[in-house]
Amino acid sequence: MTKQEIKFLEGPQSRWQDFKFSISVLFEFIKGFRALHFAGPCVTIFGSARFKEDHPYYKKTEELSARIAQLGFTIMTGGGPGIMEAANKGAREIGGRSVGCNIVLPHEQEPNPYLDKWVNIKFFFVRKTLLIKYSYAFVVMPGGFGTLDEYFEALTLIQCKKINEFPIVIFDTEFHKELIDHINLMKEKQTISPNDTNLFLITDSVDEAIDYIQKNGINKFDLQHERPYKPLRWLFEHK
Repeated sequence: MTKQEIKFLEGPQSRWQDFKFSISVLFEFIKGFRALHFAGPCVTIFGSARFKEDHPYYKKTEELSARIAQLGFTIMTGGGPGIMEAANKGAREIGGRSVGCNIVLPHEQEPNPYLDKWVNIKFFFVRKTLLIKYSYAFVVMPGGFGTLDEYFEALTLIQCKKINEFPIVIFDTEFHKELIDHINLMKEKQTISPNDTNLFLITDSVDEAIDYIQKNGINKFDLQHERPYKPLRWLFEHK
């Protein structure tokens, strides 16, 4: 987190400090809106920044991302290395569009080289909102705390009907076995509804993932890949 964010999360500040922080958050959102306004419709792929190019997870992400891009979606990621890089690379290699919403950190913060467009965001909660705002499906690849945070953010918004019931794909059953076991435990203990486990697909198959996104994304919401919005020259916009 930035020093400004750390200070904000320590508790009540002066009214002036809280106001200044709110203004900085507003500007971060506006920066994101300007950068990503013409990006969609997107599929966001979540996953670890730590896997190298020769790792099986990297290669599988690259394959899956390319297939999703062939459906006409823009591939969106957190913009960094590892799984994020693999996803952007997969889209780029088949001529698809690739965008990133990069978090500014002391490490793992450089945008990967496979992005057509990206924006650097200071605050995690702003970044998560942007990743969800432009997405019509979500893919959860193997990852760490950040990946699970992003996954459950999207899932909670869908569960609570704050966003539409866009498809979520959890990829790699072996890696996510304990996570799925815990979700089933929550269903057993009735802390989630019985139908909540229908909000996502768990799979090891690229074909199954693509069919799921096609059926529950493109077909269900009748997605048109050309957005009606036109760049405004007086705002210095371009696609």
